[in-house]
Amino acid sequence: MTDTLLLHHIGELVTLEGGARRGRQEMNDLGIVKDAAVLVEDGVVEEVGPSEKMLRAAPTGAGKIHCGGRAVVPGFVDAHTHAVFAGDRVDEFEMKLQGASYADILARGGGILHTVRLTREASRAELLKGLLSRLSSMMEYGTTTVEVKSGYGLDLETEKRLLEVCRAADERHPMDVIPTFLGAHAVPPEFSSSHEYARHVAEKMVPEVSDLAEFVDVFCEKGVFDPDDSRLVLEAGAQQGMRVKVHADELATSGGSLLAADLGAVSADHLLHAGPKEREALADADVACVLLPATALSLNAPYANARALIDSGALVALGTDNNPNCYTESMPFVMALACHGMRMSPAEALVAATVNAAAAVGREDRGTIEEGSLADLVILDAPSHRYLPYRFGMNPVWRVLKLGEVVVDWSNRRR
Repeated sequence: MTDTLLLHHIGELVTLEGGARRGRQEMNDLGIVKDAAVLVEDGVVEEVGPSEKMLRAAPTGAGKIHCGGRAVVPGFVDAHTHAVFAGDRVDEFEMKLQGASYADILARGGGILHTVRLTREASRAELLKGLLSRLSSMMEYGTTTVEVKSGYGLDLETEKRLLEVCRAADERHPMDVIPTFLGAHAVPPEFSSSHEYARHVAEKMVPEVSDLAEFVDVFCEKGVFDPDDSRLVLEAGAQQGMRVKVHADELATSGGSLLAADLGAVSADHLLHAGPKEREALADADVACVLLPATALSLNAPYANARALIDSGALVALGTDNNPNCYTESMPFVMALACHGMRMSPAEALVAATVNAAAAVGREDRGTIEEGSLADLVILDAPSHRYLPYRFGMNPVWRVLKLGEVVVDWSNRRR
């Protein structure tokens, strides 16, 4: 394949030039260029400009993709997943439909602990096969970078295995995989209290996994880890060089958002029950707010207040939360939920799934289409980004490019 590639006759190019966006006005400014072209060299965007002019000036021997008036957007960044695990929880899906809550299922030995049992029994090869399969599915829907958490081991041996599998997947798959250590995801049965286990995670596990994970995370929630125990784990991770993330205010107002703000976390995630005080603290501390509308759908719970977070000036991002309890791999579906369930505009949802999600995982080199950005691009089989939430439940992708190389090609797909 040539190292130089020109995408031309792009009907609508969403550049998102200038980086992450906050507030209603910025998030609805996509930097759109009509009838555009993008020149890629060595996996990086070299130039953006008018299609005919750039066709005439294209380097000799450059590869070309005629986009036929289709829209081109940055590759999606999935800012929150638990995509390395074994088994499923399809039985619990039916329990939820019959009225069982997340806490009810956990109390019966299901939920996270059910997946922990299956994951502890799984081999490295089985876990890697499952993760690679999910990454391929995510990429088919336009995702080019993904954050993946451990957390279904809850013992040192399995947690290390999960993070090693993430590293192996990053090396073997075109997708960029960003690993997060979530040893404090639940309290395993061999520990008598959350405080005992949190101290074990902080003192025994964090030093052993810090070279395998970029971020440290904790499920700060009533009945799981309170803010004091969460702080213990997160500060231990920070001391080992890991950056901080927090599962915050998902099932109730837990203190997680305020803890994330106090620690200067990179992100606070979920936020279904974050109120005005929490929203103000996150915005003031410049903590990215990663919203997960598919989780609210799977829990039959109210959606996070995206409108209030956007209006507070917070940086709002999106993720699938791919896990056995929220089993979607499609960022376009999440964007549709963000619009239909959280009243975000199509532009805001796209910003949250690209440039803002990139900021939420510490990857400011992507999520835009401008000179110097990584050439992670999605060609939509549609003339505008607005079709992403409008045609929900279908795959809007025509082609996906990772570092300027076509990694997904649906151009021969029949409609």
